Amino acid sequence: MRARLAAGKLAVMRTYAELPRLMTLMTGDEKHGPSTTSTLDVLWVLYDRVLGVTPGTVDDPGRDRFLLSKGHGPAAYYAVLAAKGFFPESWLTGFGSASSPLGYHPDRSLVPGVEIASGSLGHGLPIGVGVAHGLLARGFTEPRVYVLVGDAELDEGSNSEAIVYAGAVSLPNLTVVAVDNQSSSYGWGPGGIEAHFAVGGWSTVRVSGRDHEALASAFRVTGAAFTGPQLVVAEVEGRE
Repeated sequence: MRARLAAGKLAVMRTYAELPRLMTLMTGDEKHGPSTTSTLDVLWVLYDRVLGVTPGTVDDPGRDRFLLSKGHGPAAYYAVLAAKGFFPESWLTGFGSASSPLGYHPDRSLVPGVEIASGSLGHGLPIGVGVAHGLLARGFTEPRVYVLVGDAELDEGSNSEAIVYAGAVSLPNLTVVAVDNQSSSYGWGPGGIEAHFAVGGWSTVRVSGRDHEALASAFRVTGAAFTGPQLVVAEVEGRE
């Protein structure tokens, strides 16, 4: 699959302003518009300012890992990866077709830069806990693991187990980004999403999921000032 990169022109865009055009290249009923647009700003800030991974370091064992647990809406993810040169822009027009590597759920064996095949909600955070543990066991203390989840996805019980465990063992290299568009089935009650993480020993912060400076600052603060796992809640407009 790496050889297929030569089949199309690698992206040269490096600005957020390019993303809307890239998004229009992907069409179809399975694009999952709300899931896509809710995550776009968070994904851009991560790949533009935070993550220690590039197209040239996707196989470097010392790279940061990003896990898209909210994998049923990967169009924004693909747009950002293309903008950052992980694969050619020409791949986007084939989104979801039988011959395209860009499926309705991302596949790590087909798409450069993708760490996990995802889309079954509730799997990404438990996997992220395992990846964070594995890095530490191998002596890699610098790389971080970032997991993006949706607020409704946190209804899955597997997440509760991962939250409790990661807090109990104080995983220092794990950050969860929860995109909150108020789509959880039952709501969160007093304290919001962060209360459920904080009681388990996580540091938490809530910022606007559309404010790039606030997002970048939140990642810097949590990454530097706390020795356990960290949660960044990125609040976006609710679904209508």
